[in-house]
Amino acid sequence: MSEADNRKILLVDDEPDILEFLSYNLEKEGFDVRTASNGEEAIEIARSFIPHLIVLDVMMPGMDGIETCEEIRKTPELKDCLIAFLTARSEDYSQIAGFEAGADDYIAKPIKPKVLVSRAKALLKRYRANDGDSGSTDKVIAIGDLVIDKEKYLVTFRDKEYSLPRKEFELLILLVSKPDKVFTREEIYNAVWGEGIVVGDRTIDVHIRKLREKFGQDNIRTIKGVGYKYTE
Repeated sequence: MSEADNRKILLVDDEPDILEFLSYNLEKEGFDVRTASNGEEAIEIARSFIPHLIVLDVMMPGMDGIETCEEIRKTPELKDCLIAFLTARSEDYSQIAGFEAGADDYIAKPIKPKVLVSRAKALLKRYRANDGDSGSTDKVIAIGDLVIDKEKYLVTFRDKEYSLPRKEFELLILLVSKPDKVFTREEIYNAVWGEGIVVGDRTIDVHIRKLREKFGQDNIRTIKGVGYKYTE
């Protein structure tokens, strides 16, 4: 049995030729593939199919990829689903918008089938690494006013509950796993995104900013030229 067997991928693009081409190459590698041509259809299929990975085009008529990603991230049963944007746009602001919406990776068009298969396998290795648990073996982490329930995928801070996008959740767990330890950017990339995953230079900054917006500026400290740490 190949490493792709039983791994489900949902491809979303408004161009039928791209869907046919990419799905053929992924299915040839053993992936279980479904396709959708717009955001509304993608959300409907995702809720019943429960894919491990969604490869999502950004530029679509009607509900675009960013809006679709945001809606998917609001769906509890899809909280563990990985999302990779597939787009011809390379502007930095587009990548930032994608990561803020909850994306895990960003793949630029045009892309060769072998590259897509390689990126999909790399992402899904990260998924398998998190199937059982993430970081510490404790199911509940409590530090100061912050409580993280890893089984419920829920964060409580000063009596207010938060349901975070997957990468924000993993990043927060990493930082609080060793309070006051400075995690370098390389350590964060490898632990949260996984080795071999290529993301933009500002990806960590975007996720740190989103965490600070929820949990305050003082707890997550920047160590210039090194990385970040969590302090009570």
